[in-house]
Amino acid sequence: MSDNGNEFFELGPGESFGAVSSHRPSYRPRWWLHILLFLVTLFTTTFFGAFFAGDTGGFAGVRSLTALLLMPRFYLEGLKFSIPLLVILLSHEMGHYVTCLRHGLRATPPFFIPAPFGIGTFGAIIRIKEPIGDKQQLLDVGAAGPIAGFLVSLPFLVYGIAASRVTEMPVTHGFIVFGEPLIFTFFSHLVHPGLTGNANLIMHPMASAAWFGLLVTALNLLPFAQLDGGHIAYAMFGKWHRKLAWPLLLVLFGLGFVWIGWWLWTIIAVVLGVRHPRMWDEDVPLDPRRRKIGWICFLIFVLCFMPNPIHFVP
Repeated sequence: MSDNGNEFFELGPGESFGAVSSHRPSYRPRWWLHILLFLVTLFTTTFFGAFFAGDTGGFAGVRSLTALLLMPRFYLEGLKFSIPLLVILLSHEMGHYVTCLRHGLRATPPFFIPAPFGIGTFGAIIRIKEPIGDKQQLLDVGAAGPIAGFLVSLPFLVYGIAASRVTEMPVTHGFIVFGEPLIFTFFSHLVHPGLTGNANLIMHPMASAAWFGLLVTALNLLPFAQLDGGHIAYAMFGKWHRKLAWPLLLVLFGLGFVWIGWWLWTIIAVVLGVRHPRMWDEDVPLDPRRRKIGWICFLIFVLCFMPNPIHFVP
């Protein structure tokens, strides 16, 4: 999985993070590339998303993979996964993009990244073409994506859970267990009030898409360097975030003993940079409104975080 929703700041020679450059070269988006990547990602997420339909898609009796791939319904079921997922990812990136435009920062439209396995995508990114000027801009840009993606995930989550099938029949063969973030557990018991500890929720593809949207939101809110959470935490706490970044990385590494994927994200955090680059107004406190936005993002992280997102039961 890529660092969805992260911004990569292209600095000119001699510029530091937060510097203001008087040189603003023109930028024209390569729309053909953005559209092509989106269409390819739509296909790959539809293809792999169809397998999330499972029994709910009516494919249980199909024994031949060739016959399955020739069924139009296979792809129609896949769209129930791919469309919500891409809408969530697009909302996340457009939150960043629109906020950049509001602050006069040049940025690219979203790049979708297709993948030939998994859920069919590594996510999406934008590129900010100039340094961010101060911590207020940093907080606004960093927070806009996770908030937008989280809010758009909720209606898909509620509908997907409502359309999911509840069964208490024991599963006798190997299966994948998806962890439940707090927000998922809340809506599961709200929509299915009789859900017991022995019940299995056979997720509708739309619920699966929303689940991955929540996972992407949580990953982006990890408090390291160029991740959204790193921008937000640095804007809120300044030098204290820089001091705590490495101890927090050790916590993330420790979580790898619960879910091996956290070791991959430890490596990603090291590659991107653990400590946030220093800005000129590091010690200047944010205004109360932006601090509230920062705490809202922290709450979203708590609601979406899962210590063990995915594990296989043999």
